[in-house]
Parts: sequence; structure tokens; C-alpha cells
Amino acid sequence: MDDTFFTLEQDPDGVARLQLCRPERLNTMTPAFFPALRDAVARLDAEGRTRALVIASSGKHFSAGMALDVFAGGLPLLNTTDARRRLAFQDGLRQLMRCFDVLEQARFPVIAAIQGGCIGGALDLAAACDLRVCTTDAFFTVQEIHIGMAADLGVLQRLPKIVPPGVAREMAYTGDRLGAERALATGLVNAVLPDATALNAHALALARNIAAKSPLAVAGSKLALNYAIDHPTADALQQMTLLQSAIFDIDEMAGAIKAWQGKQAAQFEPLQPTPPL
Repeated sequence: MDDTFFTLEQDPDGVARLQLCRPERLNTMTPAFFPALRDAVARLDAEGRTRALVIASSGKHFSAGMALDVFAGGLPLLNTTDARRRLAFQDGLRQLMRCFDVLEQARFPVIAAIQGGCIGGALDLAAACDLRVCTTDAFFTVQEIHIGMAADLGVLQRLPKIVPPGVAREMAYTGDRLGAERALATGLVNAVLPDATALNAHALALARNIAAKSPLAVAGSKLALNYAIDHPTADALQQMTLLQSAIFDIDEMAGAIKAWQGKQAAQFEPLQPTPPL
């Protein structure tokens, strides 16, 4: 793992914590950040032991998004001067998008713990997570509109499914900051905490609560919820019949019921590792 951008820790209880660790650079992203994040999350998913992931940060801000010098650096990816280069641009951009897709596709829930600014590409990242919690000083902005471009790593596609479409459009067109109070009111975040210490404690408690449940049931719930976002109810219900037939485990349920009735913590086997290709 490239620890230039983040550190990664795993607890025995199945909770993993990925912490952005470039506070002196406002945890900005460079092209190398994306595959590093993708590979780290994909590895956690493939191993099967992680039951919830918290993405947090260090320093004053969660992340200022893509480093501006990336756009001025003459990267081949950004060259759109002819048709062949534009086609290559499309392929390169989709590869970057997939680096955030893994958060949505992972078998475990991902929680973003956001302090300070969640700016530009950082909001694309946060929007791909299952849950978001933040500090009172947090703010969210579609920064790309300020530098003459449309946001292109998923926030315009995911944000209108999280907050009211009018709020998403306002953020996309103006680049105005959405503060913590309005973020809570519009459903962008699930909770607002007074400071970074309380934020991290809350995010970890939420992750441990999830990790204590059947990872099979949680993974199935995530698959169903993700599918339902983009499909009519009838199609989603049909998908649920197939999904439930695949994940229904009466022995797992019996253990969960017994533990719940006895007010004890249930014990669940981790998910199977993904077979290597």
C-alpha cells in the first residue's frame, strides 16, 4: 500500500480505518492517490475480514480534493487536442471513476468521517460512501465549478440520490459551501459532532455496531439498497427474491436470534475471501 496518502489499520473485530495523512497539503489528491485507494479497498474486500470501513483524515480539513497543480502539470490524461487523445481521455477518466466505485461496490459499508472542508474530489469520494458524519465546522462544496469545469468523478451522479435534487443542482451550479447544519437537514450526513475527537469516536462506534451484525446480511442489504437506487421497485423486488435465495442462512439466523434474546454479542464467520483470478 502507498502510505504517502493514507494509513490503514484493521481491528480484530472487523473494523478497518483508512486515514488520509497529508494535512500539510490539505490531504489533496494526485493521480497516484486513486489507484492506491482503489487497491487498498479492493484488498480489504477480497480478504473478506473487513465488516465496516471508516475513512477519516488528519489535520484541519478532510480533503481539498484534486491538487490544482495536477491541472497545470501537462498530464497526458488531460490532453484533448485531437480525437485519439479525447478517446484516451475518456478511458483514463473512467479508470479514475472506478477508483471511487470500489467504495460503493465493496461488500462492507463505508463511513466517511469528515472534518473541515470536503472539497471537490473529496466530495466525489464521500458521495460514494454508504454513510457520512461530520464535525460542526465541516463544509461541502462542488469546487470544480470555480475552476471552469464540471465535476466528473461521480458527485453529480450520486449527490442527487442523497440530497434533494434542487440542493444538488445548487451546489453544482454555484460551488457554494453547504455547512454541517444544512448537510444534516438535507440528509447528506447522518450526524454532526462537536469536534474531531467526538467525530472519530462516533464513526468508529457506528462501524463497530455494523461489524457486530451478520456480515452476510449486511452485504446483502448493501447489494439490495444499491440496486434499488437505480431500478424501479418491481425490478428491485425481483432482484431481492434472487438475492435472498442466495444469502438466506437459517443457521446464521438461529445464532443471531439466540444471541439477541440472551442480550449477548453474536458470533459470525467472516465472508469468504474472493478467489484470486
